Amino acid sequence: MLKSAFLLLALFLSSIAFAQDETSNDLKIFLDCNVCDNTYMRQNLGNVQFVRDQGLSDVHLFFVTQRNGSGGRSYEIDFIGKNEFEDINYKLEFSTDSNMTRDDERKRTLEYIKLGLVRFWIANGTMTNVTVSVPSPETETDSKPEKDPWNYWVFRIGAGGYFNGQESNKSSNLNVNVSARRVTEKNKFSLRLNFGENKSTFTFDGDDIVAINNNKSLNVSDVLSINDHWSYGFFGNIGTSTYSNYELFWRFRPAIEYNFFNYAESAKKQLILSYRNGLVFNDYIERSIFGEEKELLFEHSVLLGGSIRQEWGNINGEASFSQYLHDTDLHSFGFYLGANVRVFKGFNFNVGGNYRITRNQINLPAGDVSLEELLLQQQQLQSGYNYWVNIGFSYQFGSIYNSIVNPRFNF
Repeated sequence: MLKSAFLLLALFLSSIAFAQDETSNDLKIFLDCNVCDNTYMRQNLGNVQFVRDQGLSDVHLFFVTQRNGSGGRSYEIDFIGKNEFEDINYKLEFSTDSNMTRDDERKRTLEYIKLGLVRFWIANGTMTNVTVSVPSPETETDSKPEKDPWNYWVFRIGAGGYFNGQESNKSSNLNVNVSARRVTEKNKFSLRLNFGENKSTFTFDGDDIVAINNNKSLNVSDVLSINDHWSYGFFGNIGTSTYSNYELFWRFRPAIEYNFFNYAESAKKQLILSYRNGLVFNDYIERSIFGEEKELLFEHSVLLGGSIRQEWGNINGEASFSQYLHDTDLHSFGFYLGANVRVFKGFNFNVGGNYRITRNQINLPAGDVSLEELLLQQQQLQSGYNYWVNIGFSYQFGSIYNSIVNPRFNF
């Protein structure tokens, strides 16, 4: 009886393996894209089989994206041939802009995926249903490029809020922001105005306890290119914050940055060393723990940060140090590291963490914090450090194909 069960199990497993071996001759692709609509791609890209791991693919589509000056994204797709197609490797680049809808973006992405796969379909001998459309020649060969009436400027206005409550409490949040930016190869200018307010009301024994936090800020930055590795810039901001005890604050800090790699490679790898030094002005709502109502200080900071994104995953991290120059004991040091790594076929490991030592909370108000302020988080509290950590892994096995889409009960 036991022998018969094992025999049936062996026949079942061999039939599964045989079924997977006898799949169609369609090109097997692995879509490695964090911002793509994977469901849309599977529903609209035929003549291929989507597989769950890059090691099982004939073609690895490796996407690298960055935000561009128009508010859209710049895409770079590496078409990496595997197995019998390993001699075919190339890349395509394209961009989207802020006026494009999500549907426009995914349609353009699909167009470039199809275009990039043509050479692989030819090599695979599966060109039966593939067609290529080419526009007719222009009547004027000396057509001039279209002039940008906005001269690279992009403006944005946004507002949002939420409201919730029950019989004993209610809360609301409102946020309004306006921004303007202009990005060219030589200069990156940004301005952002923000207003936010959080209000919570708690009813206890017939009395209302109301907590309100609001903040207003204007941030301006201007970054200029020196060459392929050096940049300098100016960063300023002004605002108020009831939570952080600021009646008024402003900062102005010039900065310089060096990239150990060429800036043109920033989508795939960066190693940045930057330094800032400038003025800090604080006008406090309540007298600070150092007995100050207003103060003008010098502060400097240094940051070392890097990121790598390759076929096997991505790693990014940074270490930063800031210090007030009038009292070098007032400083903070922070460290962050995050990684998502493909260890072997189907197995991915991810880890991330941040730790910061804070010895520079000069804005804290003098006096004790009430229980009400503590529970309602109306006021920033003294803390010598803060941290967060996440860690995890995933392992996927089974059928290598994942082209089927079933959207039922997805809401």
